[in-house]
Amino acid sequence: MTSEMTRARAAFVWVWLPGACEPVVGGKLTADNDSLLFNYGRSYLERTNAIPIYDVELPLEAGVLPVRPGLKMPGCIRDGAPDAWGRRVILNGLLGTRGKGTEATEPDELTYLLESGSDRIGALDFQLSSTHYRPRSPRGATLEELATAAARVEAGVPLSTELAQALQHGTSIGGARPKASIDGNGKKYIAKFSSATDLYSVVKAEYIAMRLAALCGLDVAAVQLTSALDKDVLLVERFDRTHREAGWQRRILLSALTLLELDEMMARYASYQDLAEMVRHKFTDTPATLRELFARLVFNILCGNTDDHARNHAAFWDGHALTLTPAYDICPQGRTGFEASQAMLIAGEDRLSRISSCLGAAHHFHLSGEEALAIARHQVETIGRHWETVCREAALRETDRALLWGRQFLNPYAFQGLEGEARGLQKYAEDLRQQAP
Repeated sequence: MTSEMTRARAAFVWVWLPGACEPVVGGKLTADNDSLLFNYGRSYLERTNAIPIYDVELPLEAGVLPVRPGLKMPGCIRDGAPDAWGRRVILNGLLGTRGKGTEATEPDELTYLLESGSDRIGALDFQLSSTHYRPRSPRGATLEELATAAARVEAGVPLSTELAQALQHGTSIGGARPKASIDGNGKKYIAKFSSATDLYSVVKAEYIAMRLAALCGLDVAAVQLTSALDKDVLLVERFDRTHREAGWQRRILLSALTLLELDEMMARYASYQDLAEMVRHKFTDTPATLRELFARLVFNILCGNTDDHARNHAAFWDGHALTLTPAYDICPQGRTGFEASQAMLIAGEDRLSRISSCLGAAHHFHLSGEEALAIARHQVETIGRHWETVCREAALRETDRALLWGRQFLNPYAFQGLEGEARGLQKYAEDLRQQAP
């Protein structure tokens, strides 16, 4: 860790305003004990096109803005910070290891913001300077180089300076699995690598789930499969970037965790019911958004994605209104027992991974019982109809097909508790599971 970084007690927040290809200084973050406090710069407040980074937390006002109760920093700022994987990469570069003693010397949040790559999710970046923007964007690296670096980080092996710089570009991307950010053909992608601990092709399982979600009519990020070092790599097209002749435009993204005014320690309280209520009050195109959110909940259950935590839902923010982003990180999770629970509550205290829970919560999404059941039926039918085709697209091995089919996808538990007309869905799913995977 550099002495300059060790001494840093403040950082300047640079913002890409809507339609802009270059950032401007928005304000300053200052460390205050274990909290980070923000205040807008006078020059930013004087701009005619200035927008609040998020008006609920950081309204366009002069002076130091208080952090909301229970938080140590504004959630809209935390959304631009690295998560588990990015922190491992940064620790590898700063400490040279993640062995014993790492916890005692772990950098603070300000250091993580300043050490992570500049091409982070959303439209913010963090700098030591308020006058000169210097992006932390290392040279372009091949997928093979990035895969090699990711494997070394996973193994706890210190990276060379060259490999560390190559992988730094993606340290501000969320999630716990190995990944990096790459550019190509006028687009930007998040590259997700296979892990040494994978018991089956997790990368291909996510590809299959994302493709089936799109076929079900959900708004999802575009994905494609490739390989590096003879291992699978999933490329997810970024939807927070738009390429223009003058450069790249960025869009502010806010996680559902931020929208619900929670942090990681309180994430277990996040619920689809509360998110739906926020959609009704502050989102664009309310009816379609509520239907989309409900459909994503149903699909998560049908594909076995129990990792649907509040950072895996997000919205664009244009300074005035919120718009649901395309879905991302729809990844079937391994399971051993019969019962399963979603990471986010569905309604009330219910988080059981069952379609009956979704149907019982339909009114929160302004859907009738018939409309909700029709969405679930359509998805089950679509999964059954396209399963073989999408598995062939992914070149999924027979053993992995057998592992995923009827366990992650269309698990019998998902259809427990259905009553009345909905019982037919359970029988239909049983018939599908009897088919060869």
